[in-house]
Amino acid sequence: MPRALIVDDEAGIRFALKRWFERQQWTVDEAEDGNAALALLRSSTDGALPYDVVVCDLHLPYLSGEAIVGLMRNENPELARRIILTTGDAVTDAEPGSVLAEHPFVLQKPFDLATLKETVGKVTA
Repeated sequence: MPRALIVDDEAGIRFALKRWFERQQWTVDEAEDGNAALALLRSSTDGALPYDVVVCDLHLPYLSGEAIVGLMRNENPELARRIILTTGDAVTDAEPGSVLAEHPFVLQKPFDLATLKETVGKVTA
């Protein structure tokens, strides 16, 4: 069964995304801040990827989504490629060179479930 990690400091968003993934037959873990997310992302002891998809808010307590992507790019590039960043920021006006401009998978909140499904399909292809 595929595994997803939902990282968001808003419990309602985590709940909604978890329900959606579980309906698609995914196993889901949650983290409410960047430190908890990083611990889960580093949890694999056998070298396997701990998650098939990570949906991560850009603005988090303790450690931002941007910092998580940066750390994963250095530690585990394949896992970094599986991160879908979510943000309420204007993605189309992202500063060149920023994570919003450079990361391949960014969803601007609010996003619909069809867009999420399409993006998850691209990540897991």
